[in-house]
Amino acid sequence: MSEQMLSVTGMTCDHCATSVKQALLSVAGVSRADVSYAAGTARVEAASDVPASALLDAVRARGFGAEVARGASPKTEAKFSVAIIGTGSGAFAAAIRAVEEGAEVTVIEAGIVGGTCVNVGCVPSKILIRTAHVAHLQAQHPFPGLAKHEPILDRKALVAQQQARVEELRHAKYESILETNPGIKLLRGFARFEDARTLVVRQADGSQQRLTPDRILIATGRSPQVPDVPGLAGTPFWTSTEALIAEETPAHLIVYGGSVVALELAQAYLRLGSRVTLVTRGTLLSKEDPAIGEGLKVALEEEGMQVLTDTAVNAVRFDGRAFELDTSAGVLSGDRLLIAAGRRPNTEGLELARASVTMDASGAIVVDDHLRTSVPHIYAAGDCTQAPQFVYVAAAAGTRAAINMTGGDVALDLSTVPAVVFTDPQVATVGLTEAQANRLGMETDSRTLTLDNVPRALANFDTRGFIKLVVDKNTGRLLGAQVLAGEGGEIIQTAALAIRNRMTVADLAGQLFPYLTMVEGLKLCAQTFTKDMKQLSCCAG
Repeated sequence: MSEQMLSVTGMTCDHCATSVKQALLSVAGVSRADVSYAAGTARVEAASDVPASALLDAVRARGFGAEVARGASPKTEAKFSVAIIGTGSGAFAAAIRAVEEGAEVTVIEAGIVGGTCVNVGCVPSKILIRTAHVAHLQAQHPFPGLAKHEPILDRKALVAQQQARVEELRHAKYESILETNPGIKLLRGFARFEDARTLVVRQADGSQQRLTPDRILIATGRSPQVPDVPGLAGTPFWTSTEALIAEETPAHLIVYGGSVVALELAQAYLRLGSRVTLVTRGTLLSKEDPAIGEGLKVALEEEGMQVLTDTAVNAVRFDGRAFELDTSAGVLSGDRLLIAAGRRPNTEGLELARASVTMDASGAIVVDDHLRTSVPHIYAAGDCTQAPQFVYVAAAAGTRAAINMTGGDVALDLSTVPAVVFTDPQVATVGLTEAQANRLGMETDSRTLTLDNVPRALANFDTRGFIKLVVDKNTGRLLGAQVLAGEGGEIIQTAALAIRNRMTVADLAGQLFPYLTMVEGLKLCAQTFTKDMKQLSCCAG
């Protein structure tokens, strides 16, 4: 028999030490293994012919680092290390929490700090949408006693204001954290996996730096996806990135896509004065209840948008001045083309195969509810995974990943995820649609309340849309809500809380809701399961 001492890295708790011990005892010829989480060591008694490499391989297979110990007690000074690829909301949420848990964090970024949301997503798009809303009200409000007039636009000034706010928020919520949090180090460059344990970061000057952290988090987000349409490549089409900062208003903007980004930007440019034609291969918001897309299509067409659903784009041509699209509905010509046909995971170039990290067919990283990938010490969070593509989901995932990377045990619960599309009227959803619930074997009941039954909508002179509630027919428990309304985003969280707390439709109908508010529509819709709305007073309890 012989005794070998190993240095083990990556252990975050006594449970880890137990896992290492089990790994060592599984090696043929090992009779005893004493593992210390505090010291970061493993003392192994084994037959003299058991090679150290077998012991090291067994430990590494469990996701920990292992080396033959040299000299004095190892890992008494070194801090637990975490490397995070990306600097968006998920990455920063993880970095901040990991430091709070005692880790030393390196965040790796090849581009602009802050990720999609603050730079080219949520923040600039909502400023653009708000600008367009104000312009629309100037020209199209419903009050005859107020003079209407076409807005006078200075896109250059509007973009300057928008981007100043982007820079302000990027500094306040991202850059200043790097400046003031000593536990987070920024390393600039492109990261790739050399193997499951080693990251190679290629920096701007061509030099490379290798990192071997105890844990790795991938939080690289997504980018606009460009469809493979003949003739499109090489033309000066816009993606959402260019559309958000364009200092001109196109005479005729053609938008290719039928989901969130396409709809929000198409309506914004329509309200800023462009003629807009939207082309989509299917229906609008095809993953939602069909009534949502149908109702939104009517609203957009009433504003003057041409909406071509179930339309294929066969080819694109650009003659130096205008785009020409050959579609199944005929030829379309416009001076600008916006491609908003989905987003792809930013996983290409990471060389995830070298680390044996599993991806799905789209290139998204597969994670479990603890944000673990197929490799125990590698985690992923945010839009680069198969999770819903919302910034608040990414941030929640980043925090939970950090907790789990540093020895905790917490799951990301995605059973109740509210979502908002910032069109006007807004689309807001949470929980299950009828079709989804039926596919799960549930027997459902539902009610749809048009907004001409909601006093606030009547007072606003805007009754476009509806509120729909889906319930379990046997128990009355609320399963889902689908809202098409001017204040849909302000309504949906109440429905989310009701679903989260397993409220029945009777519970919801019996709550006190302030009058006049749009959210009162939830109560009114809930009441229609047992009452005739036409027989109720304006604020019936």
